[in-house]
This record gives sequence, C-alpha cells and structure tokens, in this order.
Amino acid sequence: MSWAGPEDIYLSTSLASYLDKKLLVLLRDGRKLMGTLRSFDQFANAVLEGACERVIVGDLYCDIPLGLYVIRGENVVLIGELAQKAEREATDLKGSMRKRMEFLDLD
Repeated sequence: MSWAGPEDIYLSTSLASYLDKKLLVLLRDGRKLMGTLRSFDQFANAVLEGACERVIVGDLYCDIPLGLYVIRGENVVLIGELAQKAEREATDLKGSMRKRMEFLDLD
C-alpha cells in the first residue's frame, strides 16, 4: 500500500523537482555552493552549472565563480532551492555597494 500518489510530487525524495532551478548546496566541509542543477544520480552526485562558492564573513559575503561543477554525493549535507526574492535583493545590495565604492578604483 502506498501513501503518496502521483500528485504528491512534493513528498518525493527525488531531486527531479529541482532540475533547472537555482540551488544552494551545503557540503560536509562547510562550503556553500550555488548554481543551477543540471543532472544528478541515485547517490546524490550532482552537476551544477554556473556554480559559485559563497563565502560569508559576518554580515558580508563574496561569491567565487567556479563554472561547471561536479559534486560527489557523499559530501552533500543539504540541498535547497534559492528564493528568487532573496537572491535578487542580495544582487541589488551588491550592485549598490559597488557604486558607493567606485572611488577606490579597484580595477
């Protein structure tokens, strides 16, 4: 007897519902990776496209671009979908910080 029917996709333990969505992946060593999930297998091995590592220090953060990234499933602690609104607000904040710091001429 099965408790979940085909309409109960949100009760599934599969990563299929996350394909082509922007995710945050927390790794066993504490790193936080963000990117678009392109592929996965039964061991939670995952391929992220446009991946970046987010380094957080206090209230500040930095994104280090990594490109196409393959993650071994045994290192995955948590996978979750990023909220569009929160990511957009973070990008807006980062842009406004750059504008305020233009006088430094970091190039």
